[in-house]
Amino acid sequence: MKWLFWGAAGVIAYTYFGYPGWLWVKSRWRPQPVRSGVYQPPISIVMVVRNEAQVLERKLNNLLGLNYPANLRQIVVVSDGSNDGSNEILATHAGQGGVYPIVHEQLRGKAAGLNDAIAAATGEIVVFADARQEIEPDAVRRLMEDFADPTVGCVSGELMLGDPASGEAAKGVGLYWRIEKKIREMEAASGSVIGATGALYAVRRCLLVKVPTETILDDVFIPMHVLRQGSRVVFNPLARAWDLADQGTGREFARKVRTLSGNYQLLQLAPWLLGSGNPAWFGFVSHKLLRLVVPFALAALLIASCFLPQPIYRVALGLQLAFYGLSALAILHWKRGPVGRMAEAAFTFVMLNLAALVAFANFVTGRKAVWAR
Repeated sequence: MKWLFWGAAGVIAYTYFGYPGWLWVKSRWRPQPVRSGVYQPPISIVMVVRNEAQVLERKLNNLLGLNYPANLRQIVVVSDGSNDGSNEILATHAGQGGVYPIVHEQLRGKAAGLNDAIAAATGEIVVFADARQEIEPDAVRRLMEDFADPTVGCVSGELMLGDPASGEAAKGVGLYWRIEKKIREMEAASGSVIGATGALYAVRRCLLVKVPTETILDDVFIPMHVLRQGSRVVFNPLARAWDLADQGTGREFARKVRTLSGNYQLLQLAPWLLGSGNPAWFGFVSHKLLRLVVPFALAALLIASCFLPQPIYRVALGLQLAFYGLSALAILHWKRGPVGRMAEAAFTFVMLNLAALVAFANFVTGRKAVWAR
């Protein structure tokens, strides 16, 4: 049981502390700064929507208002089987400011829509966006500055969870996301980021590959193929898009299950990710795959602690039970003072790892996570 305890503790410690610590050392020991500069190539902004009538008008106005020359900008929007008025909104904007709508009457999936949008794109750089988030006026211009470095093939923007007026959320999912972004910053500073922010990222069109129709995580699949072709994937924290910090526990849980299911799917779609064909395999395993292992390591740690009689393991058991008890306070909506903040952080941690277990169940049973609005 001791080897089970320490093995599980090692996996958890490395995933959440060891890998970030290694990135911190590497980013200072062998930094790889991006040679950014003024760069304004022709761009194509692509977006796939399904039943987004509530936000589509606002999003199109957001894209049309970006601080980027209109004569260098194309906006390709694919409507995937929408029946809520989205197609009519696109029709009223067709031809305005470079808006180019593509309407699919039947549901075909986001990946198929992306392939059609990429085929219609004429820009040197293709910018990927989602319908819900608001992109800051200078964000796309900031993304382009990193492409002045010829070694860069993909640039990820930064997703801010919160309100532009009051700032980013610092607890719950917002806290988790801030930690995740810090890891991405260190990955970029020492080489390449493992994936991109789906709400806003850009890729040289010459490096784009066809996305398999069943793909869940295009924002990992596409950047990893950029890496495979020898170009860097970097992170620009000045290129920002804003989204709601709290979309409800149920919605956040479903979104995380879908994301983690996508990580399992990547191994099927691109098995080269685990071999020598992946120049960033160490980062991919450390950043993406070990997080799928952590729920099992947590269970093993708890079970081993129950069966080991020595004082150190009794203390470990007590701390684990206290942590899970703390997360239960968040379910009871305890939000008072520092205990409330710790409870919310504990609950987020537990929720994310439960989502990983559901993703594993989806993987072994063959249940597919489908794209929806």
